[in-house]
Amino acid sequence: VQLQASGGGLVQAGGSLRLSCAASGRTLSGYRMGWFRQAPLKEREFVAHILWSGGSTVYADSVKGRFTISRDSAKNMVYLKMNSLKPEDTAVYYCAAGTSTFEYWGQGTQVTVSS
Repeated sequence: VQLQASGGGLVQAGGSLRLSCAASGRTLSGYRMGWFRQAPLKEREFVAHILWSGGSTVYADSVKGRFTISRDSAKNMVYLKMNSLKPEDTAVYYCAAGTSTFEYWGQGTQVTVSS
């Protein structure tokens, strides 16, 4: 599975961004698609994931109620809509895919939230 993330940028606190992840290489049935982030000097952390089949979602507590993960099966795309952004959301965001673990990773996209 090849993953290509895009949509990062610079936004003011309180603003919104939508990240996109284009997936290719195989059918995604049975896969989990996830978003992770890594801030400077911090470990990578889980943000959200969605089951490709069925669409059930899980969120980290830090983003619950502000971020929404979704997928478009016809386009093989996964999205992360981020609202009410905070400076502490600043990080490189990665999309990932896998079955029991996240085996496939895309390159990151930088999100910077200014105060």
